[in-house]
Amino acid sequence: MARLEFVSYHAFQAHLDDEAKLAWKLFAHKNIDSFPQIFWDDGSSWTAANLWALERSSDHRVDAETVKRTMKHLRTYAAFLEECATDWRHFPVKKDEQPLRKFRKHLIDRAEAGSLGMSTAQNCMAAVIQFYRYADANNLVGISAPLWKDRLVVIPFFDSAGFKRTLTRLSSELSIPNRRRIGTVLEDGLLPLRSDHMADLLKYTSENEVEELHLMLATGFFTGARIGTITTLTISALEATRADPHTPGVRLLSVGPGTGIATKFSVSGEIMIPDAVFADLKRYASSAWRLLREAKAAPADKNKLFLTRKGIPYTVETVNRLVYEMRKRAVAAGLKHLSSFRFHQTRATFGTWLMQLLLQAGNKTNAIQVVRDAMLHKDERTTLGYITFLERTRGKALFAAQFNLAFTGLTQRNWNELNT
Repeated sequence: MARLEFVSYHAFQAHLDDEAKLAWKLFAHKNIDSFPQIFWDDGSSWTAANLWALERSSDHRVDAETVKRTMKHLRTYAAFLEECATDWRHFPVKKDEQPLRKFRKHLIDRAEAGSLGMSTAQNCMAAVIQFYRYADANNLVGISAPLWKDRLVVIPFFDSAGFKRTLTRLSSELSIPNRRRIGTVLEDGLLPLRSDHMADLLKYTSENEVEELHLMLATGFFTGARIGTITTLTISALEATRADPHTPGVRLLSVGPGTGIATKFSVSGEIMIPDAVFADLKRYASSAWRLLREAKAAPADKNKLFLTRKGIPYTVETVNRLVYEMRKRAVAAGLKHLSSFRFHQTRATFGTWLMQLLLQAGNKTNAIQVVRDAMLHKDERTTLGYITFLERTRGKALFAAQFNLAFTGLTQRNWNELNT
């Protein structure tokens, strides 16, 4: 089966040496660590896909994690092609025999059967279409007929000043529509956890899972930080935190460009860390358990807070895999409500709780400003989604007070009493 491997890429340039012989010069500044590459089952490289990955990795506008996610989707497509014994450039006249349309049907069937999320199917198909656009533009497919029909879609929206605007996008007939879930959802279509479900999860991870996963989940629940931010936290950043002058019991940690801590869209800002969570992170940072991992790490990685047993920094993919495996064990242990848990729900939980608390204490404008800054939202409309969610679910659950109780109970360090 086709596989995705991560290699260390070193760029060379051909030139003539003093004796007019061909030589290769290394470009140290163009090295790429954890560069994704796809290989077929026979060991050969999928040259076109790997070339596309290289071109995107060289573009400073494309995040490295985005390239990795895209290549994961392409590996899924490559495995499907091998299973069907079909070449990726094979486009017969009959449309229903073309690999792209067969793959689209395969994704939809999996999504309807429940073995694949509809949003994942949509993103996977979008990545494959994006690759074929690149391949077709560079004459790598080798056919003159169009691969599919495109259409222009006009999307109306309102800007931050309230003026109506329109956005024109190119859409393919092969794209998979991701119909909205009934009801109100938050960022990335996820819902927050109830406070008792959150308590059950943290209690379970504290007793049964690796300490790194437990700390990362607790950090997500009580700071709202994204998984990509948490995995790149550093020891020096923890030591540089400062007390929030306006909120006793909370420390501020700088993230974004220049700090070494990743944020979505490279937004700069500060995340709020409760003293209890901060104390846990500081204790872990100096623990013998972590120092042993630091001793195995490369010099450039020793400052990272979370390291694997091999001394390698955790990645988004690694944490997602840990959550997936933890979820299965938690459900088997009786926590049925965690059957569809995603790490990003920690962020949705924090944002909902913080917005509810601020709306109770002050006016809506101030609440929006604080939540937007705390969660590093690039667009204020994302923040407004939390108000919409609360307004529409006000009569369904009063979990804010319960969450605040759980937040206070965190200082007791007894996960069994988070619900009491």
